Amino acid sequence: MAETRSALVVDDERDIRELLVMTLGRMGLRCDTASGLNEARSQLLRNRYDLCLTDMRLPDGSGMDLVAEISQKYPNTPVAMITAFGNVEAAVEALKAGAFDFVAKPVDLSVLRDLVRHALELHETRRSASEAVGSRLYGESPAMIKLRQTIGKVARSQAPVYIAGESGVGKELVARTIHSEGGRADGPFVPVNCGAIPAELMESEFFGHKKGSFTGAHADKPGLFQAADGGTLFLDEVAELPLAMQVKLLRAIQEKSIRPVGAQAEVTVDVRILSATHKDLAALVAEGRFRQDLYYRINVIELRVPPLRERLDDLPGLAAKILHRLAGNQGRPVPRLGDDALEALRAYNFPGNVRELENILERALALAEGETLSASDLRLPRLATQTAPAATAAPSAGQPPQPAGAVDPRTISPRDTATSALPSYIEEIERAAIQQALQENRYNKTRTAAALGITFRALRYKLKKLGID
Repeated sequence: MAETRSALVVDDERDIRELLVMTLGRMGLRCDTASGLNEARSQLLRNRYDLCLTDMRLPDGSGMDLVAEISQKYPNTPVAMITAFGNVEAAVEALKAGAFDFVAKPVDLSVLRDLVRHALELHETRRSASEAVGSRLYGESPAMIKLRQTIGKVARSQAPVYIAGESGVGKELVARTIHSEGGRADGPFVPVNCGAIPAELMESEFFGHKKGSFTGAHADKPGLFQAADGGTLFLDEVAELPLAMQVKLLRAIQEKSIRPVGAQAEVTVDVRILSATHKDLAALVAEGRFRQDLYYRINVIELRVPPLRERLDDLPGLAAKILHRLAGNQGRPVPRLGDDALEALRAYNFPGNVRELENILERALALAEGETLSASDLRLPRLATQTAPAATAAPSAGQPPQPAGAVDPRTISPRDTATSALPSYIEEIERAAIQQALQENRYNKTRTAAALGITFRALRYKLKKLGID
């Protein structure tokens, strides 16, 4: 039986501690808690942890001190900071002190679960980089072999790398691998979702600001470029940058210096830029929605991460590795995929790629009974059982491409459009739209509701109505 992972939760609020312990416990982690700095130090002396979550403000000190101590004394224990909502300054300082990531209060449980997964992956990377990379960038298909070989080459350089690929293929993992295998591995890796920062705050977030530079600027605040100094800045969803910000970003990359908002002098920064998007950046350049000069600057080297449907031969081994990891985290026997389950996965188009495969298998593992997972345990969407070629068939001239899993109206016969079939047809279109929005927003329901133009309550009702987990 695999060793149970462990976590230390440090927070003076009992309700927060209980929420974190319950969430981490469901992920298979054994949890110890501490309500203050000194109690946390005592726990660290007695036990070894795979992860630590600490609040920023503690009754007998600062969580920042704990981050620094863990980074120095227990370098194999990833530590994440819990900050107040919108307190980017604290988050940046935590990253500088050695935190691998941060999460804001009120804690979004889906964000927290992603953070924990990344922490455990980081822990494995520190113990055995090649083993961790192999488990996530697994595959013996020609495309994956070429990808790993290229990563090994570009990791040794300092050139900007543009990582192209659909949602869920592992673009951030590729970026983290480039960082961890390169000369900047000891420096910070700072990921930023360019689509998640309001346009009016973007310059301050990237470059920082001086005290009094605008209403609400009560103190100097470093930006993301300063946080990544000496390491790597990963611009995820770079296509979402507004044109005005693209100009300023281009200058920062070219000059290797930034000017905080309200500052008179520029600050030199040493940052390697990695960027990614699931959109066609070249097409956006042709449409005038992305600057050509910035495109050439960030796209010195391009890496394409193949979608899962292009490497289905890797599916059995990849699924087995994911199940082994998930079962190991929960301290339970590793189940096997039945022939019908594997066949169902092969027939599925995987619009969410490897991330979606992980979610499918994690759900099946939680709900299935017995040591063999069947096709019914996977609970795949009803429209997903069509083969990949049918799902990706090119539309005829003048027809827009259909989203993954959507019903093609050209295939509906007159009889199919009868009243009895219409509600089901509309339901499937609605299901496909919601699933696509969930994937594009990394399963954050608040952002998904906003993207769909509906309230969070309405989204929650539709998820329940349509049976979407």
